[in-house]
Amino acid sequence: MGLKSYAKGVVREGKRVRWPHRDTLIPAIIVVLVIAIIAALILFFEDWLGNSLLEAIKNAFGIL
Repeated sequence: MGLKSYAKGVVREGKRVRWPHRDTLIPAIIVVLVIAIIAALILFFEDWLGNSLLEAIKNAFGIL
């Protein structure tokens, strides 16, 4: 299977796909973006909290 026949197959399958309408697609994109932003904020908070805890432990035992 050559690259040319593979590309033809990809184009053929792309034409068979039922693409969503704009009125369905926009709300789905918004939902994905909101979930991604929330996940990023949660990960940022966890990273900040972990760093703060490690710094506190380092400072507590650094005196000894």
